[in-house]
Amino acid sequence: MAIEATEPDKTAAPPIIDTEDVHLWYGSNEALKGINLTFKEHEITALIGPSGCGKSTYLRTLNRMNDLIPGVTIKGEVKLKGKDIYAPGNDTVSLRKEVGMVFQQPNPFPFSIYDNVTYGLRLGKQHTREQLDEAVETALRQAAVWEEVKDKLHDSALGLSGGQQQRVCIARVLAVKPDVVLLDEPTSALDPISSSQIESMLVALKKDYTIILVTHNMSQASRISDRTAFFLQGHLVEYDDTKTIFLNPHKKETEDYISGRFG
Repeated sequence: MAIEATEPDKTAAPPIIDTEDVHLWYGSNEALKGINLTFKEHEITALIGPSGCGKSTYLRTLNRMNDLIPGVTIKGEVKLKGKDIYAPGNDTVSLRKEVGMVFQQPNPFPFSIYDNVTYGLRLGKQHTREQLDEAVETALRQAAVWEEVKDKLHDSALGLSGGQQQRVCIARVLAVKPDVVLLDEPTSALDPISSSQIESMLVALKKDYTIILVTHNMSQASRISDRTAFFLQGHLVEYDDTKTIFLNPHKKETEDYISGRFG
């Protein structure tokens, strides 16, 4: 299947992430087939497409989470602020602080809310208690959950609702002050109210972060993203500003997917 994808304009400000001709194989199965994508700072980009199209696999290439899967082979370049993250000797722990990730299912650690949020900070340089306290409050405020948990910071995070757990997980990522936040269907396991709270939070966060999220929810993508990339069978079919993708796509495959003809 040969698909010629539309590409973003590279004449503007340098992207924070630039991926060129990215291929990925699970064993002999080629899951990504030459992906070229760039991401601008302080934007929300939605990755959409049917199940198995490669969007989550691609998301995981951006902070080397696929390194944890046996039998994976990756070719191409993934550059963060101009530096190839797959270059020999790169520290994946440091990378994952710069490019944090939030998963589909809320996954708080079996610790207190406070210890969840400070977990990444404690892996790095030493911090005073005052610095940790400030970081916890800042991250929980950014994640729009501070008012709900401020009086129970030393209670287990596992006792929170699903939506609160997911926002604490987002706060855990934000506490280490990443440049980029990756989210893999962050609201798919949540109720509509919790989903709406997280959407509003993400829109507010883009002033400080670059946000890339995988979503099956077309309404969500159209509501909160600045740009949208459509994946199909391991190919990038189309990448453009979200209004164009949803109202005037250039590719028939995109139009068919957006309109619900398949997927």
